[in-house]
Amino acid sequence: MTPLRQKMIDAMRVRGFSMRTHQSYLAAVTELARYTHRSPDQLKVEELQVFFKYLALERELSGASCRLYLNAIRFLYLQVLEWTAFDVSIQIPKKAQRIPELLTCREVGQIIRACNNPKHHMLLELCYGCGLRVSEVVAVRVRHLDGERRLLRIEQGKGAKDRAVILSPGLLEALRRYWCRYRPADWLFPSAHAPDTHLGITTAQKVFGRAKRKSGVEKIGGIHSLRHAYATHQLEKGLPVHQLQRLLGHGNLQSTLRYVHWVPGSQQAGQGHADLIAGMEVHHG
Repeated sequence: MTPLRQKMIDAMRVRGFSMRTHQSYLAAVTELARYTHRSPDQLKVEELQVFFKYLALERELSGASCRLYLNAIRFLYLQVLEWTAFDVSIQIPKKAQRIPELLTCREVGQIIRACNNPKHHMLLELCYGCGLRVSEVVAVRVRHLDGERRLLRIEQGKGAKDRAVILSPGLLEALRRYWCRYRPADWLFPSAHAPDTHLGITTAQKVFGRAKRKSGVEKIGGIHSLRHAYATHQLEKGLPVHQLQRLLGHGNLQSTLRYVHWVPGSQQAGQGHADLIAGMEVHHG
């Protein structure tokens, strides 16, 4: 490992960056070095612009992908190498503003019902019923569930933040049935191959993909579409946007307001948190 790579890893660890951020930032810097055939600390801003032009025009990466590279490289130069001269404008494609193909309540029910494995079925219910990121749902521990207060504790979600999300009565009932059947001791969704670890993110993504194909729902989107569905369905039921922000764990209200633009017909009067699971008839055996 080069000293520069170790210095960057140390800088990310000090700031509490997630392991996925570690991997994506290091991969971006590695690709920069491979493209230029030189160490990044020997490059000039003009050479970086050539690299981003290559990403946009030759590799045809999206604006979002180019922005990830930019964030990684800006971190390297500003926070690791402390080159203030780097803080200049670098042109990258604009991030496309697209509205995803949002799932309806009926389609969510179809997808969850199509999953016959009880453990995977419960995982999809929890992911939708609480609007969780896939990294959050696989890492839920039994002790995170507070049945008395009807709350689920999410530890160290995106941005290294803890938060509590509401467990609706319908979801809590499903979780109790699941626990009585399987009695998980630590992880709510333990790995079948290594019970002392939790189910992997890739496995959860594949579970959703198989269930969606089996259900006949053809809309584009992976397991994160359950989180989108939770947000839009809660807004449609009248949940105030500032409450939705806290439940989703968004640090910036603008991240939550995009859902308001996606569902312009949502109710404005606050009705509180809706029980999205009750009445969907998605429970497994």
